[in-house]
Amino acid sequence: MMTNMRIAVAVLACFIACPLHSQDDLHIPPVKIPILPSAGRNAQAFTPKGWTVEQQTTGDLNGDGLPDLVFVLHDTDPRNVIKNDSLGVEELDTNPRILGVAFAVPSGGYTLAAQNSTLITRWTEPNMEDYFEEGTIEIKRGAFQVSLHYFANAGGWDTGSDTFTFRWQHGSFELIGFENDNFKRNTGESSKTSINYSTGTGIITGDGKKTRSLTLPHRPLKTLDTIGDGISFDYPQ
Repeated sequence: MMTNMRIAVAVLACFIACPLHSQDDLHIPPVKIPILPSAGRNAQAFTPKGWTVEQQTTGDLNGDGLPDLVFVLHDTDPRNVIKNDSLGVEELDTNPRILGVAFAVPSGGYTLAAQNSTLITRWTEPNMEDYFEEGTIEIKRGAFQVSLHYFANAGGWDTGSDTFTFRWQHGSFELIGFENDNFKRNTGESSKTSINYSTGTGIITGDGKKTRSLTLPHRPLKTLDTIGDGISFDYPQ
């Protein structure tokens, strides 16, 4: 589950090089995402039974001067850990993740502002590394960022990261920024795309290429609820 161009390259290379299991062959189990509690004293208090707090960070997101909470929960159900006897990793942890955002309250603790289980791509492809790495959520200048990384251990040359920046405005977390850093291991070519959705502008830079500016058509901003799968996110190129 990569952007259209990346997945096309990876899939083509896989078919040429060797057969890979499909997701159906691996019998990826369906999962049910729990609804998080509406309030809690810390990230652990929002964590359902059988899940764990994988990452968390704090910072003011709604301008009230209090340290709000962004956290990522990871299911630990052993039934979602799949054995793979073909190309790629031998063991695939397909357990889903939940991204949660909670606003601090003056009396202590937090109220849940958002939960999302689609932005952080579920790991279901054995020829890809897990898309979520340690230290990839941050709060900067009143907005929070989530980064996903992609690296094919077989069947593709592209490696890099996608970073999404969300700000609380108009009653939701709107996508105000996006960055893609890409490196092709076969040619050594690198490129970077940086988009400011608030201003509708972007910049693309690459090795030995002239910087190219983007002007985006005026559209309502996507939100954390509507953005969908992060690795499949289509952005101007």
